Amino acid sequence: MWRKIIFFVLIFFCTSTFSDENYYLMLKNSKVNVRMGPGLDYPVKFIYKKKYLPVKVIDKKENFRKVIDHKKNSGWIHISQLKKSDSAIVLSNRILYKNPSTNSKPIANIESGKLFILEKCKKDWCKVSGKNYSGWINIDNIWGKD
Repeated sequence: MWRKIIFFVLIFFCTSTFSDENYYLMLKNSKVNVRMGPGLDYPVKFIYKKKYLPVKVIDKKENFRKVIDHKKNSGWIHISQLKKSDSAIVLSNRILYKNPSTNSKPIANIESGKLFILEKCKKDWCKVSGKNYSGWINIDNIWGKD
């Protein structure tokens, strides 16, 4: 009887405590190989050439992470080529504001597909910076931030 109870408690604990949620990382380098499988023996599927590109981790095996990008491309990347994400991509055209409010002064129109660095976030807004801009953006419909 006690064995069954302990067994079920352990199963519950293991599945609830150690379940991995999908999370975002970003590319560490401006050239990153994406492989067909989780090892250096697998062929290169394609190459990312965009430093700081955010990717979502959907699986892991040893030192490799299976990732998917905002265009639904997926493959395996060695963990040494990834780092904690502080970047995001706009999935639809947005307006960049001076402050975190739609009543604030608009600074720029941000086109779909633009990559930016997240500086800090408050509720539904993040302060972002890019090549030629810095300001606040509503985080609805962006890739890289939950």
